[in-house]
Amino acid sequence: MNNTNNNTKQYFDTLYRDNDDPWKIRHRWYERRKRALLLASLPHERYARAFEPGCGNGELTALLAPRCDELIATDIAEDAVALTRQRVAEYRNVDVRQMLLPDCWPTGKFDLVVISEIGYYLDEPQLWHIVEHIHQSLSHDGAVVACHWRRPIEGWLQNGDEVHAKLRGRMSLPLLSHYWDDDLILDVWTPDKRSVHDREAAA
Repeated sequence: MNNTNNNTKQYFDTLYRDNDDPWKIRHRWYERRKRALLLASLPHERYARAFEPGCGNGELTALLAPRCDELIATDIAEDAVALTRQRVAEYRNVDVRQMLLPDCWPTGKFDLVVISEIGYYLDEPQLWHIVEHIHQSLSHDGAVVACHWRRPIEGWLQNGDEVHAKLRGRMSLPLLSHYWDDDLILDVWTPDKRSVHDREAAA
């Protein structure tokens, strides 16, 4: 484990050691609205196989689960993995693992990859490594959704705008949709450039 990964793991281990919801994502309207925007941005109603790295305490995982035949959710922090397993215990289609990105990546193809609130904690080579994993594992009609906080984050160098600018520069996929407001930025990439309406009309 390199120094960046080690520092990141220590940071999240400390966050979750005494608090099962360090960002208050369960109850804050900002967080609930953000999840609703992310879910509404997905071009398909249902996905065969999805991957959500950085699952935190599993609030988004629990909303993705009913829309996926199989969902792999991972986090660097052992306590976060335990919390997510509790949160989605009713869903047999969810596999929650402790995993260190980008060194590890699940095998096989995905038709949905969700990169939410993790880009700030990755240096540039790590971010490029994740993009490479996405290019290798995304199915031909898959989608990548990224969503991040736009304001400065104490202790970390990047904000959401910088993360998404880097992703847009390296993601060799068409940008299907883009949303931003004062708080958050959300992008969806997919090989299939058709709109949601056109996809459904052709089905």
